[in-house]
Amino acid sequence: MKRVTIYILILIGICFLIPIFFTVKFQIEKKIKEEEVPELNVEKYSYSDFGTIRLLHSKTSEVEEIPLDEYIVGVVAAEMPVDYDIEALKAQSVAARTYTIYKLIAGTPHENADICDNSACCQAWISKDARFEKWQDNKQEKWNKLVEAVNETLGEVITYDKKLINAFFHSNSGGMTENVSDVWGGKDLPYLVPVETKGEDAYSQYSSEAVFTKEELLNKLKEKFSDIEINFDEENCIEIKEFTQSGRVKLIRFGNKEMKGTEVRTLLNLRSTNFSIEKNENIVFKVIGYGHGVGMSQTGADALAKQGMKYNEILMHYYTGTEISKLD
Repeated sequence: MKRVTIYILILIGICFLIPIFFTVKFQIEKKIKEEEVPELNVEKYSYSDFGTIRLLHSKTSEVEEIPLDEYIVGVVAAEMPVDYDIEALKAQSVAARTYTIYKLIAGTPHENADICDNSACCQAWISKDARFEKWQDNKQEKWNKLVEAVNETLGEVITYDKKLINAFFHSNSGGMTENVSDVWGGKDLPYLVPVETKGEDAYSQYSSEAVFTKEELLNKLKEKFSDIEINFDEENCIEIKEFTQSGRVKLIRFGNKEMKGTEVRTLLNLRSTNFSIEKNENIVFKVIGYGHGVGMSQTGADALAKQGMKYNEILMHYYTGTEISKLD
């Protein structure tokens, strides 16, 4: 009888301890996740913490200190046409500000600078004087429009769960943005998932073609795979093996080699990984969209603005589950 009583007490103890174990385990896992990027919590910062930017000019290697808002105007001037709708320009301002402050907090690969003016590395930037040289007329009026877009969103950033997001943007999504892990690998991010946009086909960035002779294509691919062999007489010598969720090329085979769509885009200098292939006397890549496809589409932002959406609605459309927060 005593043995039965002991077993019952042990069983009761186990039942009592199991919930505690899982509660502690959940709290530990939650704490670890929160501590991965605690510095990105916007509640820990005010806007005055980010007064100036040390900008690296990629062509001269010179570093220039610029007030943050002045820098953001230069980014919008370089990244988006000034004749886009003001709501699109505002959306670009907030995305650029978020991207910049994220870089300031998380750190950058530049030793003596916070960020550079190369869009392939960070984001594009142009000075007022350089922009004026490119514009033909109404120069001050156009510049004032950019300043207005930045000033009317002053201090605003994009957050997910009260943390700054990595606000990627690109030129034209081709109608559907891309999942971040399908471009750069790593883990998925809940705010950088495929979303649809109507109206992007009205822009010149929507479609393009790249034509190669068979010899040119083979030589280009040999820059990465020296032992590649393609028998162009075979019907399936080039075969798309897998697509991403958004319809872009994830994996493709050229002859005896398989490679990622992102690798092909870089090697062949295609505008995006959303392409189809026609094989005749030449190899023709028919490309949809322009850029990596992650985050906000700039032409899409303009299309949505022309459809009546405000800048905050545009941003929350492209960055799923986010909100606009203001750094005081």
